[in-house]
Amino acid sequence: MHQRFQELKNTLFKKKTKEELDAHYESMELEKGDFPAMVIAAIIVFLPVLIVALVVVFGLMWLFVR
Repeated sequence: MHQRFQELKNTLFKKKTKEELDAHYESMELEKGDFPAMVIAAIIVFLPVLIVALVVVFGLMWLFVR
């Protein structure tokens, strides 16, 4: 069992060269709806953070300018 874990760990955390990474990403092909799904996921992740940051900035501005 320990041997299998070591093999898996070595495979997952092996430092890959730039060429290996480029070959891996070039071999991945997007399906029809993948790009819109990635855009929607990015909006869902970043929009709340952006809103909170803007509220903090404008709140501080309101406190100092008032």
